[in-house]
Amino acid sequence: MRSKPPAVLVLVFDVFGTVVDWRGSLVREGRKLGRAKGLKVDWEAFADAWRAGYRPAMARVRSGELPWRTIDALHRMILDELLKQFGIEGLGEEEVQQLNRAWHRLRPWPDARAGLSRLKRDHVIATLSNGNVALLTALSKFGALPWDCILSAELFRHYKPDAQVYLGAAALLDVPPRRLMMVAAHKDDLHAAKACGLRTAFVRRPLEFGRRARPDLKDEPAFDVNADDFLDLARKLARGR
Repeated sequence: MRSKPPAVLVLVFDVFGTVVDWRGSLVREGRKLGRAKGLKVDWEAFADAWRAGYRPAMARVRSGELPWRTIDALHRMILDELLKQFGIEGLGEEEVQQLNRAWHRLRPWPDARAGLSRLKRDHVIATLSNGNVALLTALSKFGALPWDCILSAELFRHYKPDAQVYLGAAALLDVPPRRLMMVAAHKDDLHAAKACGLRTAFVRRPLEFGRRARPDLKDEPAFDVNADDFLDLARKLARGR
């Protein structure tokens, strides 16, 4: 008979796409700027291109091609190229900085605040994002997100999916990996966490990439929990206690 795994003490969360709606938020910010400046831009395509530049930019840092830099800095590097690509002109430096800080103003998914508050009753909850500490702090303040603490890949000078991020979080929170659960809407993040000995929870976010996207939302038997949202996750974890 298989022994029951030890109880999860800490939940750490991917943020972009899992907790907050990056795409819808960036589109809203772009349209607001477009109205103010008279810009004719496909803001959905702009948001998708901005996000698409994220992994290649991190890969350049992880390979040593670029020195370590924060996600804020990588977002600005990508943004500077997108302004040229989309023919956006006439923005002053402060306006470009304000647009880059749109990542600090991403709106939480509708279940996020209530779900996190419910999960917090029985667990320590923390971010574990590639976003830098300043970005995550501003984002959490903006969205009134009830974290116990904010952890960032910046603390470890590595990006997910490097093992140093997952194991570093366990070390900082003083729990063994098997009592730490990674919560994410992205299966690659969860597979990397599982390889480090963490527990895993997949949360479906069907609208992360827009209504036309067809993301993989199927249950994954390799994960400890598959949930429809944070409230569903709370119910399932409570049943397993």
